[in-house]
Amino acid sequence: MEPDSKRRKTAEPNGASAWEVQPVLSELESRDIRLMPVYAAPVLDKKETCRLMKEVSAIYPLSNYPHLKRIRACLSAGSPHPLEMILCLAGLNGEQAGLRSLAELFPSGEVDFCGLGKPFLAHVPACAPLTRPQYEEAASHWPVSFHENKRISQALKGCLFSPLEKDRMQGYMELAIQAAQQGARQGMEPIGATVVDPATGRVLAVGHDCREGSNPLLHAAMVCVDLVAHSHGGGAYSFEDYPACTFLPADNSTQPPPSLEDGLPYICTGYDMYLTREPCMMCAMALVHSRIQRVFYGAPSSHGALGTTHHIHSRKDLNHRYEVFRGILEDQCKRLACKESS
Repeated sequence: MEPDSKRRKTAEPNGASAWEVQPVLSELESRDIRLMPVYAAPVLDKKETCRLMKEVSAIYPLSNYPHLKRIRACLSAGSPHPLEMILCLAGLNGEQAGLRSLAELFPSGEVDFCGLGKPFLAHVPACAPLTRPQYEEAASHWPVSFHENKRISQALKGCLFSPLEKDRMQGYMELAIQAAQQGARQGMEPIGATVVDPATGRVLAVGHDCREGSNPLLHAAMVCVDLVAHSHGGGAYSFEDYPACTFLPADNSTQPPPSLEDGLPYICTGYDMYLTREPCMMCAMALVHSRIQRVFYGAPSSHGALGTTHHIHSRKDLNHRYEVFRGILEDQCKRLACKESS
């Protein structure tokens, strides 16, 4: 079951990879920046900036929006004033925000308006940016704080994995594609999967969709989880009729048992799964329960639960989360799906 370790020709003439591994981020990390209206005003005298910030912040704190910077440099190069300041939120409850005077915004008279110009409406990011693309979009509207996750940034740039790692990934996905093809020849849906121990590079299980056989729940991911269970002496189903569904028996002398938590073993703790197609909701949840570490899928699915319809892998209300990447041999995996529909 080991993939061909010989270096594959995965690069185009210019050296660029023929496919790219892209992270499938959480809903919060992948959403567009939402804007909200605020009242802002020009700071006419820079010497008054500190005092104005202190007085305005005391009346209208931005406690729920710590990512927003109260002051920005004026965007217009020809403007007579150097800075602009957020005064307060505007129209958040659905009411139409209209222009207000300083006296209307600060009726108590606790702010000395000296050095402050006429208020205007601005639109600023409502939520803190979590990725560099979000930060760049947010900062184009108003300055914000950003605490960058270097790993996510590397993944988005396509430089998280080395060429050697990508070569191995391709080998694992090729095993899944081959299994899918063999399953299709037996009348199954052309979907394949591979389970790998990334610590050792050992391929632990290879399987394909078997739902047209003994059990309609046996999607490719479910088959591979059960095959890993077989490798530890368990497993609920028999795959004798499907020679492409194989597993590597556990070597107890070299392979530690799955990690324990609360006394219960988890089948796929620390393992990676390669799938030719994005898994459905049932399979995505099965991977949560089996404690998979990472999932790599080739082609998206209209019912996929790891980015298309849901982001199961990143839900904070679940007791386990895993990383998801897409794009490995995407064209080949899409062709499998095309064969199914033709």
